[in-house]
Amino acid sequence: MYKPVIFIVAILTLLFSCTTEVKEDILPDVPDGAQAISLSGKPLFSDEPDSATVKKFLKAEREYKDNPNDPDLLIWYGRWTAYKGDYRGAIKIYSEGIRKFSKDPRMYRHRGHRYISIREFDRAIEDFEAAARLIEGKEDLIEPDGRPNVLNIPVSTLHTNIWYHLALAHYLKNDLPNALRAGQKGIDASTNDDMLVAMTHWIYMSYCLLGKKEEAKLSVEAIKPEMEIIENQAYHQLCLLYKGEIQIDELTGEEYSDIMNDALVYGIGNWYFYNGDKEKALEVFEGILSGSVWASFGFIAAEADFVREDK
Repeated sequence: MYKPVIFIVAILTLLFSCTTEVKEDILPDVPDGAQAISLSGKPLFSDEPDSATVKKFLKAEREYKDNPNDPDLLIWYGRWTAYKGDYRGAIKIYSEGIRKFSKDPRMYRHRGHRYISIREFDRAIEDFEAAARLIEGKEDLIEPDGRPNVLNIPVSTLHTNIWYHLALAHYLKNDLPNALRAGQKGIDASTNDDMLVAMTHWIYMSYCLLGKKEEAKLSVEAIKPEMEIIENQAYHQLCLLYKGEIQIDELTGEEYSDIMNDALVYGIGNWYFYNGDKEKALEVFEGILSGSVWASFGFIAAEADFVREDK
Protein backbone atom coordinates (compact mmCIF):
# COMPACT_ATOMS: atom_id res chain seq x y z
CA MET A 1 0.00 0.00 0.00
CA TYR A 2 3.00 2.27 0.22
CA LYS A 3 4.00 1.69 -3.43
CA PRO A 4 2.12 4.78 -4.76
CA VAL A 5 4.02 6.93 -2.27
CA ILE A 6 7.32 5.48 -3.45
CA PHE A 7 6.27 6.09 -7.05
CA ILE A 8 5.38 9.73 -6.35
CA VAL A 9 8.65 10.32 -4.53
CA ALA A 10 10.55 8.79 -7.45
CA ILE A 11 8.76 11.03 -9.94
CA LEU A 12 9.42 14.15 -7.85
CA THR A 13 13.07 13.20 -7.51
CA LEU A 14 13.34 12.75 -11.26
CA LEU A 15 11.68 16.10 -11.95
CA PHE A 16 13.93 17.83 -9.44
CA SER A 17 17.01 16.25 -11.00
CA CYS A 18 15.95 17.38 -14.46
CA THR A 19 15.35 20.92 -13.22
CA THR A 20 18.78 21.02 -11.60
CA GLU A 21 20.39 19.70 -14.78
CA VAL A 22 18.87 22.52 -16.84
CA LYS A 23 20.12 25.16 -14.42
CA GLU A 24 23.58 23.64 -14.46
CA ASP A 25 24.11 23.19 -18.18
CA ILE A 26 22.23 25.92 -20.05
CA LEU A 27 24.05 29.21 -20.50
CA PRO A 28 22.59 32.34 -22.10
CA ASP A 29 23.05 32.63 -25.85
CA VAL A 30 25.87 34.91 -27.00
CA PRO A 31 27.37 35.77 -30.40
CA ASP A 32 30.12 33.44 -31.61
CA GLY A 33 33.29 33.92 -29.60
CA ALA A 34 31.67 36.09 -26.92
CA GLN A 35 31.69 35.17 -23.26
CA ALA A 36 28.79 37.31 -22.07
CA ILE A 37 26.42 40.14 -22.84
CA SER A 38 26.99 43.34 -20.88
CA LEU A 39 24.17 44.86 -18.87
CA SER A 40 23.85 47.45 -21.63
CA GLY A 41 23.46 44.74 -24.27
CA LYS A 42 26.95 44.61 -25.79
CA PRO A 43 28.78 41.31 -26.42
CA LEU A 44 31.89 40.85 -24.30
CA PHE A 45 34.97 39.09 -25.68
CA SER A 46 38.04 37.92 -23.80
CA ASP A 47 41.55 38.88 -24.87
CA GLU A 48 43.93 36.16 -25.97
CA PRO A 49 45.65 34.71 -22.89
CA ASP A 50 49.41 34.98 -22.50
CA SER A 51 51.58 31.92 -23.02
CA ALA A 52 52.28 31.43 -19.30
CA THR A 53 48.54 31.26 -18.55
CA VAL A 54 47.95 28.82 -21.41
CA LYS A 55 50.78 26.62 -20.15
CA LYS A 56 49.30 26.48 -16.65
CA PHE A 57 45.84 25.81 -18.05
CA LEU A 58 47.10 22.89 -20.14
CA LYS A 59 48.87 21.44 -17.10
CA ALA A 60 45.70 21.75 -14.98
CA GLU A 61 43.59 20.20 -17.74
CA ARG A 62 45.96 17.28 -18.16
CA GLU A 63 46.20 16.61 -14.42
CA TYR A 64 42.43 16.61 -13.99
CA LYS A 65 41.79 14.35 -16.97
CA ASP A 66 44.36 11.92 -15.60
CA ASN A 67 42.60 11.99 -12.21
CA PRO A 68 38.93 12.85 -12.88
CA ASN A 69 37.78 11.90 -9.38
CA ASP A 70 39.99 14.43 -7.61
CA PRO A 71 37.89 17.50 -6.67
CA ASP A 72 40.97 19.67 -6.06
CA LEU A 73 42.22 19.06 -9.58
CA LEU A 74 38.79 19.87 -11.00
CA ILE A 75 38.78 23.19 -9.15
CA TRP A 76 42.18 24.14 -10.56
CA TYR A 77 41.12 23.07 -14.03
CA GLY A 78 38.14 25.43 -13.72
CA ARG A 79 40.21 28.24 -12.26
CA TRP A 80 42.80 28.21 -15.03
CA THR A 81 40.04 27.93 -17.61
CA ALA A 82 38.63 31.18 -16.20
CA TYR A 83 42.05 32.83 -15.90
CA LYS A 84 42.52 32.40 -19.63
CA GLY A 85 39.22 34.19 -20.20
CA ASP A 86 36.88 31.25 -20.79
CA TYR A 87 34.32 31.92 -18.07
CA ARG A 88 31.61 29.88 -19.76
CA GLY A 89 33.95 26.92 -19.98
CA ALA A 90 34.77 27.29 -16.28
CA ILE A 91 31.05 27.26 -15.41
CA LYS A 92 30.63 23.98 -17.31
CA ILE A 93 33.58 22.48 -15.45
CA TYR A 94 32.14 23.45 -12.07
CA SER A 95 28.74 22.11 -13.12
CA GLU A 96 30.50 18.81 -13.73
CA GLY A 97 32.03 19.18 -10.28
CA ILE A 98 28.60 19.71 -8.73
CA ARG A 99 27.32 16.54 -10.36
CA LYS A 100 30.33 14.59 -9.10
CA PHE A 101 30.86 16.21 -5.71
CA SER A 102 27.45 17.61 -4.79
CA LYS A 103 28.34 18.16 -1.13
CA ASP A 104 31.53 20.13 -1.85
CA PRO A 105 30.73 23.86 -1.31
CA ARG A 106 33.78 24.89 -3.33
CA MET A 107 32.08 23.84 -6.56
CA TYR A 108 29.18 26.24 -5.93
CA ARG A 109 31.51 28.98 -4.67
CA HIS A 110 33.65 28.92 -7.83
CA ARG A 111 30.75 28.54 -10.24
CA GLY A 112 28.96 31.43 -8.54
CA HIS A 113 32.04 33.61 -9.02
CA ARG A 114 32.01 32.95 -12.75
CA TYR A 115 28.28 33.52 -13.00
CA ILE A 116 29.05 37.02 -11.71
CA SER A 117 31.67 37.38 -14.46
CA ILE A 118 29.04 36.72 -17.16
CA ARG A 119 26.37 38.88 -15.45
CA GLU A 120 24.15 36.00 -14.31
CA PHE A 121 23.59 37.43 -10.84
CA ASP A 122 20.53 35.36 -9.86
CA ARG A 123 22.33 32.13 -10.65
CA ALA A 124 25.36 33.34 -8.72
CA ILE A 125 23.19 34.05 -5.68
CA GLU A 126 21.66 30.56 -5.88
CA ASP A 127 25.13 29.03 -5.92
CA PHE A 128 26.50 31.08 -3.05
CA GLU A 129 23.42 30.38 -0.95
CA ALA A 130 23.91 26.66 -1.65
CA ALA A 131 27.57 26.95 -0.66
CA ALA A 132 26.62 28.82 2.52
CA ARG A 133 24.29 25.99 3.53
CA LEU A 134 27.03 23.42 2.92
CA ILE A 135 29.61 25.22 5.11
CA GLU A 136 27.23 25.70 8.03
CA GLY A 137 28.91 24.36 11.15
CA LYS A 138 32.05 23.39 9.19
CA GLU A 139 35.63 24.47 9.83
CA ASP A 140 36.91 27.20 7.50
CA LEU A 141 39.68 26.52 4.99
CA ILE A 142 42.36 28.74 3.44
CA GLU A 143 41.86 29.08 -0.30
CA PRO A 144 45.15 28.95 -2.22
CA ASP A 145 45.76 31.71 -4.76
CA GLY A 146 46.02 31.00 -8.46
CA ARG A 147 47.85 34.28 -8.89
CA PRO A 148 49.70 34.81 -5.60
CA ASN A 149 50.27 38.23 -4.02
CA VAL A 150 53.80 39.60 -3.57
CA LEU A 151 54.26 37.75 -0.28
CA ASN A 152 52.70 34.53 -1.60
CA ILE A 153 50.40 34.47 1.45
CA PRO A 154 46.72 33.64 0.72
CA VAL A 155 44.44 36.10 2.53
CA SER A 156 41.01 34.64 1.80
CA THR A 157 39.20 31.53 2.98
CA LEU A 158 36.35 29.44 1.68
CA HIS A 159 33.87 31.01 4.09
CA THR A 160 34.92 34.61 3.52
CA ASN A 161 34.93 34.14 -0.25
CA ILE A 162 31.41 32.73 -0.19
CA TRP A 163 30.06 35.65 1.88
CA TYR A 164 32.08 38.27 -0.02
CA HIS A 165 30.83 37.13 -3.41
CA LEU A 166 27.27 36.64 -2.18
CA ALA A 167 27.26 40.20 -0.82
CA LEU A 168 28.67 41.45 -4.12
CA ALA A 169 26.06 39.61 -6.20
CA HIS A 170 23.25 41.17 -4.15
CA TYR A 171 24.93 44.57 -4.42
CA LEU A 172 25.14 44.28 -8.21
CA LYS A 173 21.38 43.65 -8.29
CA ASN A 174 20.90 46.70 -6.06
CA ASP A 175 19.51 44.44 -3.32
CA LEU A 176 21.32 46.37 -0.62
CA PRO A 177 19.66 44.86 2.49
CA ASN A 178 20.72 41.38 1.42
CA ALA A 179 24.15 42.67 0.46
CA LEU A 180 24.50 43.95 4.01
CA ARG A 181 23.28 40.67 5.47
CA ALA A 182 25.88 38.65 3.57
CA GLY A 183 28.56 41.28 4.11
CA GLN A 184 28.14 41.13 7.88
CA LYS A 185 28.49 37.35 7.72
CA GLY A 186 31.75 37.96 5.89
CA ILE A 187 32.93 40.39 8.56
CA ASP A 188 32.16 37.79 11.22
CA ALA A 189 34.16 35.16 9.30
CA SER A 190 37.15 37.42 8.54
CA THR A 191 40.43 36.51 10.20
CA ASN A 192 42.76 39.15 8.73
CA ASP A 193 42.87 42.82 7.78
CA ASP A 194 42.74 42.16 4.02
CA MET A 195 39.32 40.53 4.19
CA LEU A 196 38.11 43.04 6.78
CA VAL A 197 38.75 46.03 4.49
CA ALA A 198 37.31 44.20 1.45
CA MET A 199 34.05 43.44 3.26
CA THR A 200 33.89 46.88 4.88
CA HIS A 201 34.25 48.65 1.53
CA TRP A 202 31.05 47.13 0.11
CA ILE A 203 29.19 47.39 3.42
CA TYR A 204 29.95 51.10 3.70
CA MET A 205 28.78 51.80 0.16
CA SER A 206 25.59 49.80 0.72
CA TYR A 207 24.72 51.82 3.80
CA CYS A 208 25.44 55.08 1.99
CA LEU A 209 23.27 54.15 -0.97
CA LEU A 210 20.46 53.32 1.47
CA GLY A 211 20.88 56.76 3.03
CA LYS A 212 21.97 55.26 6.37
CA LYS A 213 24.80 57.67 7.11
CA GLU A 214 25.21 56.83 10.78
CA GLU A 215 25.44 53.09 10.10
CA ALA A 216 27.91 53.80 7.30
CA LYS A 217 30.08 55.83 9.66
CA LEU A 218 30.02 53.07 12.29
CA SER A 219 30.93 50.43 9.70
CA VAL A 220 34.41 51.91 9.11
CA GLU A 221 35.30 52.51 12.75
CA ALA A 222 37.56 49.45 12.88
CA ILE A 223 39.62 50.60 9.87
CA LYS A 224 42.97 52.15 10.83
CA PRO A 225 45.84 53.59 8.76
CA GLU A 226 48.20 51.01 10.27
CA MET A 227 46.83 47.63 9.26
CA GLU A 228 48.50 44.48 7.95
CA ILE A 229 47.37 44.72 4.33
CA ILE A 230 48.97 42.29 1.91
CA GLU A 231 46.94 42.67 -1.29
CA ASN A 232 43.77 44.74 -0.72
CA GLN A 233 45.50 48.13 -0.55
CA ALA A 234 42.88 49.73 -2.80
CA TYR A 235 40.04 48.71 -0.48
CA HIS A 236 42.07 49.91 2.51
CA GLN A 237 42.65 53.30 0.90
CA LEU A 238 38.97 53.64 0.06
CA CYS A 239 37.93 52.79 3.62
CA LEU A 240 40.33 55.45 4.91
CA LEU A 241 38.71 57.91 2.48
CA TYR A 242 35.27 57.00 3.79
CA LYS A 243 36.50 57.52 7.32
CA GLY A 244 38.01 60.93 6.49
CA GLU A 245 41.58 59.80 7.22
CA ILE A 246 42.73 60.69 3.69
CA GLN A 247 41.45 62.98 0.95
CA ILE A 248 40.21 61.88 -2.46
CA ASP A 249 43.18 63.37 -4.33
CA GLU A 250 45.48 61.15 -2.27
CA LEU A 251 44.03 58.08 -3.98
CA THR A 252 45.66 58.86 -7.31
CA GLY A 253 49.10 57.70 -8.35
CA GLU A 254 48.91 54.29 -6.68
CA GLU A 255 50.02 51.34 -8.78
CA TYR A 256 47.60 48.43 -8.50
CA SER A 257 46.61 45.64 -10.84
CA ASP A 258 43.99 46.51 -13.47
CA ILE A 259 41.40 44.64 -11.41
CA MET A 260 42.15 46.58 -8.23
CA ASN A 261 42.40 49.86 -10.17
CA ASP A 262 38.83 49.35 -11.36
CA ALA A 263 37.75 48.68 -7.76
CA LEU A 264 39.51 51.82 -6.59
CA VAL A 265 38.08 54.04 -9.33
CA TYR A 266 34.60 52.57 -8.81
CA GLY A 267 34.80 53.44 -5.11
CA ILE A 268 35.75 57.00 -6.04
CA GLY A 269 32.83 57.25 -8.48
CA ASN A 270 30.43 55.93 -5.88
CA TRP A 271 31.81 58.40 -3.32
CA TYR A 272 30.83 61.21 -5.69
CA PHE A 273 27.44 59.59 -6.25
CA TYR A 274 26.29 59.36 -2.65
CA ASN A 275 27.79 62.76 -1.88
CA GLY A 276 25.43 64.34 -4.41
CA ASP A 277 27.59 64.74 -7.53
CA LYS A 278 25.87 62.23 -9.84
CA GLU A 279 27.25 63.86 -12.99
CA LYS A 280 30.83 63.35 -11.79
CA ALA A 281 30.00 59.81 -10.68
CA LEU A 282 28.67 58.85 -14.11
CA GLU A 283 31.75 60.41 -15.70
CA VAL A 284 33.95 58.19 -13.51
CA PHE A 285 31.85 55.12 -14.32
CA GLU A 286 32.12 55.87 -18.05
CA GLY A 287 35.89 56.02 -17.64
CA ILE A 288 35.92 52.52 -16.15
CA LEU A 289 33.66 51.22 -18.92
CA SER A 290 36.04 52.54 -21.57
CA GLY A 291 38.58 50.00 -20.33
CA SER A 292 38.84 46.35 -21.26
CA VAL A 293 38.88 44.51 -17.91
CA TRP A 294 35.16 43.76 -18.14
CA ALA A 295 35.24 40.81 -15.70
CA SER A 296 36.59 42.89 -12.80
CA PHE A 297 34.14 43.63 -10.00
CA GLY A 298 34.74 47.37 -10.25
CA PHE A 299 33.87 47.27 -13.97
CA ILE A 300 30.72 45.19 -13.40
CA ALA A 301 29.56 47.45 -10.56
CA ALA A 302 30.16 50.58 -12.66
CA GLU A 303 28.24 48.97 -15.51
CA ALA A 304 25.31 48.12 -13.24
CA ASP A 305 25.18 51.62 -11.79
CA PHE A 306 25.59 53.35 -15.14
CA VAL A 307 22.80 51.33 -16.77
CA ARG A 308 20.55 51.83 -13.73
CA GLU A 309 21.02 55.62 -13.73
CA ASP A 310 20.75 55.87 -17.49
CA LYS A 311 17.21 54.41 -17.52
